[in-house]
Amino acid sequence: MHTSTDNSPLAQACGALWLATLSLMTAFMQTQAPAHRHLLARRIARNLGTLAGQDCFSADCRATFRKLAARWDAQAEHFAPQQAGESGFKLASLLNLR
Repeated sequence: MHTSTDNSPLAQACGALWLATLSLMTAFMQTQAPAHRHLLARRIARNLGTLAGQDCFSADCRATFRKLAARWDAQAEHFAPQQAGESGFKLASLLNLR
C-alpha cells in the first residue's frame, strides 16, 4: 500500500483502519456463518469506502479502495439474510416478540 510520508494523526488513524480492515478480511475467511460473513463484509466495505476518501493515500490506492469497497458490498449482498418468510423463520419469532 503506497502512502505518503505524512505522520499526522489522521495518516496514523488511516493506517490503523487499513490494518483493522485486513484483520476483518481474515475473520471473514475464517468464519462459515452466513450472517457473520454478511456483517463482516458490510463493515469491510464501509472501512474501504472511508479509506478511499483519505488524502493520505495515493490516488491509485484510493481508486483501488473504491473497487474493493464495491466488491465487498457485493459479498455482503451475497451473504445477506433472506427475506422474512423465505428462509422459514422470522426474526420476531427468534426473539419471542410475536
